[in-house]
Amino acid sequence: MVNEISSLSNPKIKDVVRLRQRSHRDDAGLMLVEGYREIHRALTHGYRPSALFYCEPLWLKHENEPGLVRQCAEAGAALYSCTRPVFEKIAYRERPDGLLAVGSQIACTLADLKLPPDALLLVCEAIEKPGNLGTMLRSADASGAAAVIVCDPCTDIHNPNVVRASTGTLFSMPVAVASAAETVAWLKANGFAIMAATPHAEKLYFEQPLTGRVALCLGSEQYGLTDTFMNDAGLRVRIPMLGVADSLNVSAAATILLSEVVRQRIVSGQIVPPPAEPWHGAGAHDQ
Repeated sequence: MVNEISSLSNPKIKDVVRLRQRSHRDDAGLMLVEGYREIHRALTHGYRPSALFYCEPLWLKHENEPGLVRQCAEAGAALYSCTRPVFEKIAYRERPDGLLAVGSQIACTLADLKLPPDALLLVCEAIEKPGNLGTMLRSADASGAAAVIVCDPCTDIHNPNVVRASTGTLFSMPVAVASAAETVAWLKANGFAIMAATPHAEKLYFEQPLTGRVALCLGSEQYGLTDTFMNDAGLRVRIPMLGVADSLNVSAAATILLSEVVRQRIVSGQIVPPPAEPWHGAGAHDQ
């Protein structure tokens, strides 16, 4: 059954708009997932939204969207077909593609993590900007990280901009939320080498062996890692800076360091890179 919504004052629409605010998201235990790619990846990894709001006039291709709507319905989501003005009111993006899901929040705890012997973890401490945190999640997924730990978050992982910047990879791996002290104690108890990224390190990032159980730790955009991590970091590395800037954006730094972990593990034979994606032309769309 599809519910039609044409009124901007519909209570369902007001509820969705409230979920833009962290306090309302946390009180309701809900999050927003906007966009075809993000919703598709969420469904692929077992996420079950409780509702899907859609607007056919805003769909990009009208090829894959009907199938996604059916998938959401089969997963138990209530369906709401919206007029364009209604959907534009609830959309978080400037140019929405006519698809927005609502569902339960997904953060887990450290105790929930089940990891392989040579697990790679990305630890993000006090990251302030949602776009940076989302990009770090995307890079962690691309690097085959077993999980991401978000410590003392200044922005919550359910922020719509985190979901967007992650391109839906938020759903592809466990994301645990904990304090810095809890995380350091857990990492030490579970045999992880704690690697701190800091411009004050003597060693360059490619001079450290990164093929074992490693937790790559990066701190806030302004201050970097706190003493909680620095005091227990057995490995400290820096990225060489040859210009006037003394550091990189934290998400760019995470991508460089994660890529080095992947490189070392490929060279050692620990992992085998997947084959290249087929070329579909410069205009190919990621749907």
